[in-house]
Amino acid sequence: MNRRRVLAAGAVAALAGCVSYTADGDDSPSSDELVQDAIETRKRMTDLTARRTMTVETPDKTTERTEAVARQPPAKQRIEVLESTDPSVPSGSVTVTNRAETWEYNPETETVDKQYHPNKVDTDRTRLVLEAVLENNRLGYEGTATVDGRDAHIIETKPPVDDIGPTIDLVVGDTTFVVPLRATGDLEELDVSRTIWIDDEYRYPIKEENTISDDGETRHRVAVTYEELAIDTGLEPETFTYEPPADATVVTDGPEPEGVFETRAAAEKILPYSLPEPDVPDSYVLDRITVVKKGEGFGTTTTLWYNDPNVIARELFVVVRTVQRFNPDALEETEIDGRTAYRRDGRIQSVFWACEELNYEVSSLTDDTPLLEIAASIGCP
Repeated sequence: MNRRRVLAAGAVAALAGCVSYTADGDDSPSSDELVQDAIETRKRMTDLTARRTMTVETPDKTTERTEAVARQPPAKQRIEVLESTDPSVPSGSVTVTNRAETWEYNPETETVDKQYHPNKVDTDRTRLVLEAVLENNRLGYEGTATVDGRDAHIIETKPPVDDIGPTIDLVVGDTTFVVPLRATGDLEELDVSRTIWIDDEYRYPIKEENTISDDGETRHRVAVTYEELAIDTGLEPETFTYEPPADATVVTDGPEPEGVFETRAAAEKILPYSLPEPDVPDSYVLDRITVVKKGEGFGTTTTLWYNDPNVIARELFVVVRTVQRFNPDALEETEIDGRTAYRRDGRIQSVFWACEELNYEVSSLTDDTPLLEIAASIGCP
C-alpha cells in the first residue's frame, strides 16, 4: 500500500530551475545498466524482507522510525514499526495488506482500520519509480560504499524539479513523501540532490537519500536504508493476514466482498449467472475471483483476475456486471465479431460490451495484451 504522509508543517512550494549534471566517466560502471538491473530484479522478485530505517530532517526537527518490512510485490506487504520518534506513526503500529484487504493498527488508540478493496488494480509503484529515474534523469556513477556490510554502487542524480515537485517517490520501498518547504529567497537557487545505493549482489536499491538545500542549509532531507536485506527466501502465506488484538476496536471501510474464490465453480454457487472462460495468453493463470454485491442501482460485479506469475504486476482482469458502468459516449467504438464494443486507452487498457442482461469488460495494465482477442473468445455467452 502506498503510504502518503505529511512529514513537516509549512507552505508547500513548487521547485523550479534547470539542472545540469556530469555524465558517467569512461572507466566507471554504467549507472544506467545498474538501474536497469534493479528494474529487472524487481520484475522477477518473489519476495523481500528487510529492516528499514527512515530518517526525515527539517530545520525544525528530525524524526526517525525503524520498521520490519516483508513484501510480495505488487500487492502484499507487512510493516511493523519497531522504533519511532514520529508521533504520526508510533512504535507498535502495524500495516498488513493483501490483494483484497488492508489492516492498519494504531497501538495508542487501540484501533484497527480495516479497508476492503476487492477490485483494486495493483501496480508496481517501485518499478515505475525506478523506470522514471532511468528515463528522466542523467545518472552519475560515484563509486562504491558499504551499506549494512554489503557492497553497494553509488548513483548520484539531480532529478528534474518538476519530477520531484512537492513529493518524493522513494525506490527503497514504495512510500510517497509530501515535502513541505519553508524556503526563503529565490526558489530557483534551491539545490535538489538524490543519491541511490544499489546492492552489488542483488542489484537492487538498498539505500536512498534525497536532500533539498538552500545556500548550503538543508531544508529537507529524507534518508532510507535497508538492513538485513533478503530477496526470494520464501514467506509464509499468513505473513499477509492479520488478527487484531482482542481489545482493539475494528473500524471497516470499503465494499466488503460476498466472497473471494479460487475457481469458477465455487463463485457460481452464489451467482445468478455463469462465468466466462476466456482464452488468455499462456503465461497468465487465474489468481482469484471476487464477487461484490452493491445493491440496487449498482448490482453485482464479478471479477476474474489473471496474472503472470513470472512478472510482477503483469495482470489482466475480466469483469461481469449486472448493471452497465461504462459510458459509450466517452469511449472509442469498435467491433468484435459483428458486435459493437468500446475501447478505453490510458494507464488501464479496456474493452467494454453489453450482452443481453449482462455487461462485460476486459482490461489490462500492459499494452501488449490482446484485449480484442480475449473479448472475442468470450463473445455473448
